[in-house]
Amino acid sequence: MSWQQYVDEHLMCEIEDQHLSSAAIVGHDGSIWAQSANFPQLKPEEAAAIMNDFNEPGSLAPTGLFLGGAKYMVIQGEAGVVIRGKKGPGGACVKKTNMALIIGIYEEPMTPGQCNMVVERLGDYLIEQGY
Repeated sequence: MSWQQYVDEHLMCEIEDQHLSSAAIVGHDGSIWAQSANFPQLKPEEAAAIMNDFNEPGSLAPTGLFLGGAKYMVIQGEAGVVIRGKKGPGGACVKKTNMALIIGIYEEPMTPGQCNMVVERLGDYLIEQGY
């Protein structure tokens, strides 16, 4: 399966009649492996800040999580594993695997829990596969 298929079929899929507004699989170096058509342009410094937070949990909390220039307030996650952000009626979830970052962005009526389930389920699967 191609990385684009993972985005199209596993991240942009419907869950309880809802789906992510955009998603991407990004290498630890910030390179885009695959993304939905409307995923924001991730800046190198944004990817670096995300990776830094996985290595030093809590480092994004004071400044916020930035994805394509949009600022998300960092909310509870799992240190070194998942970063969750909130922005108005939507938010984002970032799951770290051995080689990549799985990023999902959502808007209401999708709930944070639905977004987390989609992103983290794929992330857990890729970790099991060695990615």
